[in-house]
Amino acid sequence: MNETSMQSTENRLTKVNRLLVTQSRPADEKSPYFDLVSKYNLQIDFRPFIQIQGESFKDFRRQKINILAHTAIIFTSRNAIDHFFRICQEGRIEVPADMKYFCISEQTANYLQKYIVIRKRKIFNGTKTATELFDLIKKHKNEKFLFPCSNIRRNDIPEFMDTSGLHFTEAVMYDTVPTDLSDLDIESYDIIAFFSPSGVSSLMSNFPNFNQNGTRLAAFGPTTAKAIVEAGLTLDIEAPLPNAPSMTGALDLYLKKANNL
Repeated sequence: MNETSMQSTENRLTKVNRLLVTQSRPADEKSPYFDLVSKYNLQIDFRPFIQIQGESFKDFRRQKINILAHTAIIFTSRNAIDHFFRICQEGRIEVPADMKYFCISEQTANYLQKYIVIRKRKIFNGTKTATELFDLIKKHKNEKFLFPCSNIRRNDIPEFMDTSGLHFTEAVMYDTVPTDLSDLDIESYDIIAFFSPSGVSSLMSNFPNFNQNGTRLAAFGPTTAKAIVEAGLTLDIEAPLPNAPSMTGALDLYLKKANNL
């Protein structure tokens, strides 16, 4: 944040009673979010602001993509895996055993076992970042890559594949759309925490007359922060921070100031 933004944020430091997290409620009751509840006597509500809708096989066919003309698949999420294999099932497409899979992380790679026998397949994965994935892809530059993705996706992978001159096809297999939030009293929350630009878009789609007033907005990641600012809203909390790598960590630091602890 610049100096002016920091000053305006300091002026907005008031006690926090209600927090809205724009994601599903954690399955683990030991989640750090629940530590914040007890530590600061908060009410925390969880509500996904976006939802995933699969493209029908009929709509997918309009893209005129031949899955079997490719020798490698790039997966960046579980959603991509689910909808790739769904499309294959609906189209009665049998993925060959020698297909190679390039996954953004080990967790994503492990999720493949829901659909294939992992030990019999050629699977490559980074740890977390796209840069690590690019290093793996460079070692297999002769493959014909298919990238199952959403209608809303980051540009880093397509840009890398294009500038590297690799054989690459982007296949939209699912859509990211706003959730219906008409039942929410959105302006009753002291803080709303966002995790993607799509979540910010959902806020503005559901509440075009949203008046921020004293509602503080938190963003995870630079693209989410940018989306808040570009929507004409005030960004109060950014994550990750050097001393707070998670959203809960950044919220904890803010709450210590706002609630005078």
